Amino acid sequence: MTSGSAVVIGASGQIGRAAVRALARNGWEVRAASRRGGRDDSWPGEVRTVAVDREDDAALAGLIGEGCDVLLDCVAYGTAHARQLAALADRIGSAVVVSSCVVYEDDRGRSFATMGEPDGSPVYPLPVPESQPTVRPGDENYGTRKAALERALLALGDRLPVTLLRACAVHGPYSPLPRELHFVKRVLDGRRVRVLAYGGSSRFHPVHVDNIAELVRLAARRPGSRVLNAADPQAPTVAEISAAVDAAMGAPESEIVRMDGAPPSSGVGDTPVVGPAPPRLRHDRGGARVGLSRGDDVRGVAARDGGLAGRPGQGAGLVGGVPHDGRLLSGREAVRVCGRGPVAGGAGREALRPAAGGRRYPLAGRAAGPVP
Repeated sequence: MTSGSAVVIGASGQIGRAAVRALARNGWEVRAASRRGGRDDSWPGEVRTVAVDREDDAALAGLIGEGCDVLLDCVAYGTAHARQLAALADRIGSAVVVSSCVVYEDDRGRSFATMGEPDGSPVYPLPVPESQPTVRPGDENYGTRKAALERALLALGDRLPVTLLRACAVHGPYSPLPRELHFVKRVLDGRRVRVLAYGGSSRFHPVHVDNIAELVRLAARRPGSRVLNAADPQAPTVAEISAAVDAAMGAPESEIVRMDGAPPSSGVGDTPVVGPAPPRLRHDRGGARVGLSRGDDVRGVAARDGGLAGRPGQGAGLVGGVPHDGRLLSGREAVRVCGRGPVAGGAGREALRPAAGGRRYPLAGRAAGPVP
């Protein structure tokens, strides 16, 4: 007996691969759709792959066919895609759609899109609940288009129950941007010092693809119209990420040089995660509706991927937004640490032990000399 029929759009992407695997293993009959119709080696043999151009309305209708019990859309973006799904609502039991935390704005209307403006860095509550206000829907940028998608889908109500997953910094296998390479390269080069702006305390909440996949599985089992933040149980700092990469690669823990404030010059104290961004998310508002309780370790995953360093390893996590003085910074890039398989919550926390013994250098207001 199966759990039902599922269609996944964007199945070859980072999130789609994990979601197809989770649904198929939970007894769903899965049609995995992508532009080239590729197959992941981890999928059960009964998964059916389909080559589909998402922008082709007729092809998308053909993919749905006579209908499906649940549709997962990993690549929906803007009102045009919302209209596509609305046109097929009578053939879809319920939908799960991947959105983004960039839809949030603070109480002064600041968001990701305003971070380059004077005093434009948003200041969010810690952690950010799903009830936090969002940007005005529109076509101006990524955040406004995701907000427009959300608004249009939620307006469908009972015509199509939709679970929106607001993912933050996605990490895990098949990342198109292995941002933790900043630290991996330094280990491979034998550079033992990590100079980190903002005291190494910046953080930007990560979410592993297997945790997103688990939310997809739970939402498919309990259809409804709702918004859920998608985030890992922990939100490690940039210093903790550095230590996790060291541990994953079997290297001695690096010396952390902690600088107060922003990088004083290009390349000094800068990492792929320095800059304005949002803080930690929480899932306690809507998570209980799909079977989570506050504080649950959804799967307690830490990513692994020996390919980056040319050796096996394990670690977790990501960095990004809150410096030690409480202002919000953004992660231009978030850290996905090496690995390939779920690790229980305790193991993940152990991998994220804080760096110790770091020095603090208040460099604001003066030029910095060469730093290794």
